[in-house]
Amino acid sequence: MKVVILAGGYGTRISEESHLRPKPMIEIGEKPILWHIMKGYSARGFNDFIICCGYKQHMVKDWFADYYLYNSDVTFDFTNENKMTVHNNESEPWRVTLVDTGLDTMTGGRIKRVQKYIGNETFMLTYGDAVSSVDPNELLAFHRSHGKLATVTAISVGQRFGVLDMNDDNVITSFREKHTIDDSRVSGGFMVLEPEVFDYLEDDDTVFEKDPMMKLAASGNLMGYRYNGFWQCMDTKRERDMLEEMWDSGNAPWKVW
Repeated sequence: MKVVILAGGYGTRISEESHLRPKPMIEIGEKPILWHIMKGYSARGFNDFIICCGYKQHMVKDWFADYYLYNSDVTFDFTNENKMTVHNNESEPWRVTLVDTGLDTMTGGRIKRVQKYIGNETFMLTYGDAVSSVDPNELLAFHRSHGKLATVTAISVGQRFGVLDMNDDNVITSFREKHTIDDSRVSGGFMVLEPEVFDYLEDDDTVFEKDPMMKLAASGNLMGYRYNGFWQCMDTKRERDMLEEMWDSGNAPWKVW
């Protein structure tokens, strides 16, 4: 199953870092947060990734192009026709498709642009700036149990994200964007979507978290996977520093590999 990661935005709220590199390439423990997200999926058996690039997308592509060398010992022999020898090479069991989805494309537009790489298959979707200990296999099992078009991981945090109103059967009855004081569950990404969701996406200006999700909710096709474990976004430098401290202390709840 393919995992789509949204990694193309400007990351303006963490501009101290993002003016130099894309937000998903900001490092925690000397590795981009994008790597941490992918390692979490990979540890649970999901290794086919589609990365929706945009802002400074060349940096994402360059990093993956050189990943093999970054994680190996290398000898450059300039006396022997510039021969390069790779020692104790380490790699990942990943298949990574990097797609330039446009500089100013909205989230729904980015997802629409990678449709040709997904085809008529169920797929996973998440954001390139949040880590979690959520198990994608359990999330997928929940998604398959209800037969609806979309499942969103519902996190219990009072922050500024799309607020989910859910009934006792876990059906999301409405989706409200950007609420600042609310004790309801919020969308934490880590979604499972059926290919029919592409029908809700129009063009590059489509914001996935607005009309598409609201229409999915109105039609009873948006379900919430209630998750009470660790989840943390990296929206600000303070949050980035907090994640770095967790990693350095050896207490990183998202590290399951």
